[in-house]
Amino acid sequence: MAYILHLDTTTKKCSVSLASNGQLCSKKELLSESFSHSEKLHVFILEVLDEGGIEAAQLAAIAISKGPGSYTGLRIGVAAAKGLCFALDLPLIAINTLELMVQPHIIEEDTYIIPMLDARRMEVYTAIFDSNKNWVEETSALVLSDASFQHSVGKHPCLIIGDGAVKFESLLPKINAHFTKEVHYPSSDDMLDLALKKFEKREFESLAYFEPFYLKDFQTTPQKK
Repeated sequence: MAYILHLDTTTKKCSVSLASNGQLCSKKELLSESFSHSEKLHVFILEVLDEGGIEAAQLAAIAISKGPGSYTGLRIGVAAAKGLCFALDLPLIAINTLELMVQPHIIEEDTYIIPMLDARRMEVYTAIFDSNKNWVEETSALVLSDASFQHSVGKHPCLIIGDGAVKFESLLPKINAHFTKEVHYPSSDDMLDLALKKFEKREFESLAYFEPFYLKDFQTTPQKK
């Protein structure tokens, strides 16, 4: 059996899943406004391994949601993933966060799905996928307006998901946009199929050179004097 440990820390949700040959064995996750990833991630890893009935030495690979997303969250997740890979001599699998977000959604043919991650103010990290979850437009950092995506999707219906979707909805977009009632955050169990396919094709990252996909430079807010 190929046991793969999946980690996602790209948003305010900290999520860890264990899968065997693409089938979920155990999952732990917490959605917290306090971004408690540094406190919860390693605890969750130990818990999913225990619930899955395996030792860390039995893992075949580590899969990480590589971004875009929260700078601090990405650093924590990638550091943990690389540390485990180095310690256990395991391959590292990296999944684009926006691609994993669209995996659980089933939409009608001729419909687009547009994931959005909050990137502060009116900016989001986004991409466009078709109804078969194939890439239509690559990842970008976009300052939203009511005319966003018009050129790309025309009059086709679009499902907008993610914690950046509420920003777009507030602008009364000109495209044929539909929004979910609940905010969809990326979750580690959304990447099971993607990670297994990469594992089978041996599409692994270089541990020495792999870095999170930040998309933008890290920005800090100056302290008030």
